[in-house]
Amino acid sequence: MKTALITGATGAIGTAAVEKFIENGYFVIGGFNRNEKKAKALETRFKDRFFGVKADLKDENEVRALYGFAEKNFGHVDALILNAGVGLYKLFTETETAEWDEIFNVNVRAGYLLAKLCLPEMIKRERGRIVFVSSVWGKVGASMETAYSASKAALIGLTKALAKEVSPSGVTVNCVCPGVIKSEMNARFSEKEIQELALDTPARKIGEPKDVAELVYYLSSEKADFITGQDFSVDGGFGL
Repeated sequence: MKTALITGATGAIGTAAVEKFIENGYFVIGGFNRNEKKAKALETRFKDRFFGVKADLKDENEVRALYGFAEKNFGHVDALILNAGVGLYKLFTETETAEWDEIFNVNVRAGYLLAKLCLPEMIKRERGRIVFVSSVWGKVGASMETAYSASKAALIGLTKALAKEVSPSGVTVNCVCPGVIKSEMNARFSEKEIQELALDTPARKIGEPKDVAELVYYLSSEKADFITGQDFSVDGGFGL
């Protein structure tokens, strides 16, 4: 029985990842916070294969409960996909401490907690996959998105350091850095701005959620057994 725990499962990239993992025989525990309707729809669509668990990732107790559901019902997690994330479009000098903390609590701290919870069993079984979903902004930074960029850069550093610790035990840790993807987070851009972003991308288009999900799944598969500690861009060349 193969299991994947995917946070942000009701978002565009999360849903694409859910589809990909279930398509390949996984049972998926999908963490979500606000979009219960979408979670229920996924449960109906993938009956007895997808299990939505509501969890506010800012709350450590709820993060632990999310992992607890997976442990109680499946005993272990084969692939941990830390996809949930929140953004903030604001000048650095106007960013409040509470806003900064919220960004890091969801984007980094929750990932730390879930990885820490999953790792003992992964190490015991000498097999496991952890994939952090960062961002192109974690590599190159974005004006007006300093908190978001800093949090996503932290995930890249976490990936590399954790991979050195746990890869000798058969657990790989990698990071995927999407560029501009058709998702809720980019819905704030106007059609004109999206077109401009596409023109700024060497591939001359905006990415699809499935573009990210395909790589996330590959890194979670046995085919990626010799890949660890890497940060992969899925951005059509946007970050070049």
